[in-house]
Amino acid sequence: MNIYPIGGEMSGKFIVFEGVEGAGKTTQIQQTATWLQGRCSQDRSIITTREPGGTKLGLKIRQILLEESDSWVSNRTELLLYGADRAQHVAAVIQPQLDRGNIVLCDRFTDSTIAYQGYGRGFDRSEIDKVNHLATGGLQSDLTFWLDLDVTIGLQRVGGRGKPDRIEQASVDFHHRVRQGYQELATNYPDRIVRIDADRSEAAIQTEIQSLLIQAKWLWTETTPIED
Repeated sequence: MNIYPIGGEMSGKFIVFEGVEGAGKTTQIQQTATWLQGRCSQDRSIITTREPGGTKLGLKIRQILLEESDSWVSNRTELLLYGADRAQHVAAVIQPQLDRGNIVLCDRFTDSTIAYQGYGRGFDRSEIDKVNHLATGGLQSDLTFWLDLDVTIGLQRVGGRGKPDRIEQASVDFHHRVRQGYQELATNYPDRIVRIDADRSEAAIQTEIQSLLIQAKWLWTETTPIED
C-alpha cells in the first residue's frame, strides 16, 4: 500500500480498477494516484492498494491464490480465500481510510469475484453475494473503471512477464467467461461501472480516466483549481 499526502475535508471516496489479465490496471492506478496529488483539497490523502494482498495477512493469502501456481486449490476454497482477504482488507485498510476522508484507489474488489469465481468458475451468484457482503459489510465502490481488453491480447501481454500465475494459467474459455462477466456487470450497474477501452496507449487511457474524474466533482472543493 502506498500513501500520497494531498489534503481536504471531504467524505472518503472509493475508486476501483477492474479488468481481465493484462488490462493495465496497475499502471493506470499508479498514474492516477500521481495525477491526483496536489489536485484535491487539503488534509486528504490518496491510498493505492490491491486485492488480494493489500494487508500483511493478505500477502500470505495472495501467495496461496496466485504465486503458488503449481498447487491445487479447490474452487470453493478459492472463493473463501478471496473473501477472507477482502474482509481483512476492508477492516484494516479501506474502511479506516475512507472514514478519514481519504481517496482509496484499489486494484480489484467485489466485481472481480463475481467475474472470476462466478462467470469464470461457475459459482452461483447468490453464494458469491453472501461471501462479498460478509467480507465488506455492504461496502461498494463509488466508481469502478473497467479496463476492457480482448482476452487474447491481455494474455499475450502477461505472457511476456515470466511464469504465469495460477489464475493466468486458466483456459482461454475461462478468461472469455470472465470478460463476459464484466460486460454484464457494466450493463447492470452503469451508474457505478464505467467501461474504458484498454486497447489503446497508456496515455490515451489515462487521459480518459482523468477526464472522468474531473467530471466527478466530489474529488475537489470549489476553491481548488483543477489542472487538466
